[in-house]
Amino acid sequence: MSVKRVIGTETEFGILSATQSNPIHLSAALVDAYASAGAGSPSGPIRWDYRGEDPLNDARGFRLERASADPSQLTDNPEAMAPSGPVAVRRPSEVEMSMPRASNTVLSNGARFYVDHAHPEYSGPETLGPLDAVLYDRAGEHIARDAMEIAGRAGTEYIVYKNNVDGKGATYGSHENYLVDRSVDFDDLVGALIPFFVTRPVLCGAGRVGRGQRSEEPGFQISQRADYVENDIGLETTFNRPIINTRDEPHAGTRWRRLHVIGGDANLFDISNFLKFGTTAAVLWVLENSGVGLELDSLAIADPVWETQEVSYDLSLTHRIALRDGSSATALDIQVSYARLCRDAMTAAGPLDDETRLLLDTWDEVIEMLRTDMFAAARKVEWVAKYQMLEAMRARGSMTWRDPKLAAFDLQWHDLRAGRSIVDRLDRAGRIDRLFSPSEVVQAATVPPENTRAFVRGSLITAFPGQVYAAAWDSVTVDAGGESLLRIPTLNPLAGTRDLVGDALEAPDISTFLHRLRG
Repeated sequence: MSVKRVIGTETEFGILSATQSNPIHLSAALVDAYASAGAGSPSGPIRWDYRGEDPLNDARGFRLERASADPSQLTDNPEAMAPSGPVAVRRPSEVEMSMPRASNTVLSNGARFYVDHAHPEYSGPETLGPLDAVLYDRAGEHIARDAMEIAGRAGTEYIVYKNNVDGKGATYGSHENYLVDRSVDFDDLVGALIPFFVTRPVLCGAGRVGRGQRSEEPGFQISQRADYVENDIGLETTFNRPIINTRDEPHAGTRWRRLHVIGGDANLFDISNFLKFGTTAAVLWVLENSGVGLELDSLAIADPVWETQEVSYDLSLTHRIALRDGSSATALDIQVSYARLCRDAMTAAGPLDDETRLLLDTWDEVIEMLRTDMFAAARKVEWVAKYQMLEAMRARGSMTWRDPKLAAFDLQWHDLRAGRSIVDRLDRAGRIDRLFSPSEVVQAATVPPENTRAFVRGSLITAFPGQVYAAAWDSVTVDAGGESLLRIPTLNPLAGTRDLVGDALEAPDISTFLHRLRG
């Protein structure tokens, strides 16, 4: 039994400069400089193909009318959905090729780097399992550092932060995506996941100085995103943010739905990220294979939106969450129930693979640390490490939570510049438990995972520079020299792997590759 499933990540970075104030211009300049330098693609920027986007399809069984949608929800180009087989695409004219394009590029590791909602965003390649999801999320940090260095050669210093808030009312997402078997009833998915997501931050929150969307109240809290949760279920992502997002845009045919999780924090600690991805994957396995039982029903929370903030503010981890049946439980109690349920169900179904065993053991270990000696978890859980250091600062300087030095420390924690980040300093001092070495992260910034369709996307960019015209999650458009371009569908996320297409990529040219692929 395994927690392996297709997982994708999306991280919107914060960005600042001492000489420029427009975040859209800053973000575009950063992405364009990186793409034009050939850092992520040897032939320069590669366009994104919007024809497979479908952001207004709702998992509750309807489609939001475009006229009713907020502009921030229209992340697509209003054209037809991706076709089911290879098709010819009209070759753009020289005039069209010279027209301005969006700040966007597809990378040789299968990821996408672009500007979204005034932020540079890294959308990692599809990975199979939580460990690879951690690795390729960290690869995005390396890419952001490279982009800062490359863009800075023109004389402007760029500062990129892997966080979720600016402390003045704005928040930007660190989204997770999980493919889930469509046979799971959506109402069951919602019922089982709401208590889980409300309490999950105790394992993987990034911590934040300030309470309230504009940091109206002094203090520290566990989650960066908690103050921005305003609904239990909904399609929106930039306003009225829900615990369960209902966008049904799998980019993977009809077998799966994509669970789009928008409430998580951007993590710099491997174990926090591993628990974030892995525990979610384990709960989804239970829903697909065992269904919703009485134990999950008993965890339903009376007011989940309210409790999201209460859990985040409760640094003692003793707050009693009011449950729908009239009882109460702490966030750790609820996580214990999920961890036990997942272990029992998966163990009963068959042998566990190494990744699943590591996940279940780490889940139990961290819960026990948080129960008995919270600061013992500081090497693993990001919010605990940040809180520990801030409390030491407060004690040394007799500071209150209103002291601006604490807010500055919080921001510097997420600074991705080498040598400037507090997390980087902790890492160099050996005070963070890592799952991957720096060399593995550097490699993942340019080399795609081998066991998903990201392999063929990223490998085509490297193998045939200049001949990949555009890409999307479910297609790659190539120039094989004919009258038209060819759009190759990649609807199956578990196809296009090294095992399936590796030999074809040894072809001398892309026409031969396509011939081998068909044969």
